[in-house]
Amino acid sequence: MGGKRLEGKVAIVSGAGQRASLIGTGRASAILFAREGAKVCLVDWNAESAVETQSIIESEGGTAFVKQADVTSDQDCKGVIESCVKEYGSLHIVLNNVGGPGSGDVTEITEELWEESLDRNLKSAAFVSKYAVPAMAESGGGSIIHVASIDGYRAGAVKNIPYSVAKGGVIQLTRAMAVHHGRDSIRVNCIAPGHLHGPFVEQIPEDWREMRKRAGPLGTEGDAWDVAWAAVFLASDESKWISGVILPIDAGLQAATPLSVLHNLV
Repeated sequence: MGGKRLEGKVAIVSGAGQRASLIGTGRASAILFAREGAKVCLVDWNAESAVETQSIIESEGGTAFVKQADVTSDQDCKGVIESCVKEYGSLHIVLNNVGGPGSGDVTEITEELWEESLDRNLKSAAFVSKYAVPAMAESGGGSIIHVASIDGYRAGAVKNIPYSVAKGGVIQLTRAMAVHHGRDSIRVNCIAPGHLHGPFVEQIPEDWREMRKRAGPLGTEGDAWDVAWAAVFLASDESKWISGVILPIDAGLQAATPLSVLHNLV
């Protein structure tokens, strides 16, 4: 195992399995949490995939257990928190990592896709937090980390109104929760990934992948580990005076305007 920045902590990671051949932010974060000393509850609707994450962690000497759940369900969210506290006796860290796509401009959206995207991206974070906050306060406080997207505050490269609105909701959820639960010694922050190369975009054409890379001021490509290391920082006591922050992990893209990076694209 590596360092021990999270020694003695208990963490929940939702979406801790993997959807494709590339590692996702949930699995990467769970592995790093364990490497840094946390005991980790691995939550996923696909228990088999979460067990694979558990195997990786345990092969490195870490501690983890799997809780199968659909975190768009209120009762499943309750069950996740109860199972974690029963297994480990406390709760200090929650990474609300579950998400999913939602395409189309406002003239193209369907009611079904709208509800699915808000459930997966926003409701999941809110309802896991609903039950995590009391358990975390009982444990003396801790850190809740939501995963949004740069699409939550800027129009993205594709038309995805359900997804971007849901992620915008996650950003506001972060700010409001940080205010509401600060006196419970609970910090609430949000990671907003940019153009990562990960499971969501694994099948995009190579020229599109290259353009996404060049659009960022750093000109390099991010992956799940970049998000995971940010999650470790926000989970650790190193960020003990940071709350209500939206942290872009995006190669500097949030700082740019289209014209400022035009020379990188032509």
